[in-house]
Amino acid sequence: MISHNLSTRNSQIDFMRGIAILLVLLHHFNLSYSISESALNKIFSTHFINAILNNGNYGVTMFFVISGFLITSTTIERFKTLGNIDLIGFYIFRFARIMPCLILAIVLISFFNYFDLSIFKNNNSTSFFIGIFSVLTFWHNVLMVKAGWFNYCLNTFWSLSVEEVFYFAFPIICLLFKKTRFIIPFWLVIIILAPFYRHYYGDNEIISVYGYFSCFDAIAMGCCAAIIAPKIRLSTVASKILKLFAATLFISVYFYSGIMENIVFGFTLIAIATSIILITATNSGNNFVKSIGWFGKNSYELYLFHIIVLALMKMICKPQVFNDYTKLLWLTLFIILSSFIAGLIEKFYSRPINVNLRKFLFNIRQPKFALVRAES
Repeated sequence: MISHNLSTRNSQIDFMRGIAILLVLLHHFNLSYSISESALNKIFSTHFINAILNNGNYGVTMFFVISGFLITSTTIERFKTLGNIDLIGFYIFRFARIMPCLILAIVLISFFNYFDLSIFKNNNSTSFFIGIFSVLTFWHNVLMVKAGWFNYCLNTFWSLSVEEVFYFAFPIICLLFKKTRFIIPFWLVIIILAPFYRHYYGDNEIISVYGYFSCFDAIAMGCCAAIIAPKIRLSTVASKILKLFAATLFISVYFYSGIMENIVFGFTLIAIATSIILITATNSGNNFVKSIGWFGKNSYELYLFHIIVLALMKMICKPQVFNDYTKLLWLTLFIILSSFIAGLIEKFYSRPINVNLRKFLFNIRQPKFALVRAES
């Protein structure tokens, strides 16, 4: 029988998040330094390397699915049913988790922009203030449709806009439909319509990859998976077969072609594979799973701050200064520095401020239940 109690961390889910964030980190490093032109091409084919690195946005799709799964699961744990969700309480949880780290990242980017470091500045006439405002109010991907890729660091935060708009609507939808049997069909409509939306905007990369309705299906699949998971009982053999099928599907889609060549159903199939793995996930794992899981536990901090690390490294050393081997050392340093900084921020900033901010906000709203709510 598969256990889905999320009161404690699930090592296999953390492992999946770790894989997802590492794909994103490798993708962004490759965009700046072209890893295919390194010593790795003496071991692997250029096509194989490029397939792994250029399709790193599938890692974001994994994040969307996992996020939807965890949000739905924890919401049910906290409020018993989706229809019983506490609207303000839900927003307090999201605000306390998301905003402190995001504000810190924005402050750092603004600091470097103020001192005129070119890589932190906009490369067109788009206002830097508007760029920051769009990140903080979660319509940055909409701004990108008009302005394109205009800021090396800020543009990375497009996916946060997708998630938080979905989660702004999440409790409203739950309260509106009340019953799970009505909520799931709503999510299924999103899942069905998203491929048509991506097909319609297939000639526009920013809309078809980064648009709200291009990505909502992955989050909705995660939400549905969280509803399904506790209701099924799988034997160990059945669980392994499903995992093998999902892993095969994931790898096949990942290496089949580039994202834009598979824009209609690529994200859908990756999301399906991720959902199946989530449904079959257990809290077991060897040292390798737990090691990769560390990246998953710190994935939000890595997501926000790795691009700042990479921008500073890119200013220090241009791609042309590296040979086949030193480029890989630079990649290793990038992973180490990003992980070290993310770990420090998680331990000494985001985790304590998350807990204390929840206590403070719940205390303002309802002093009697502040401690229970904040620590749940």
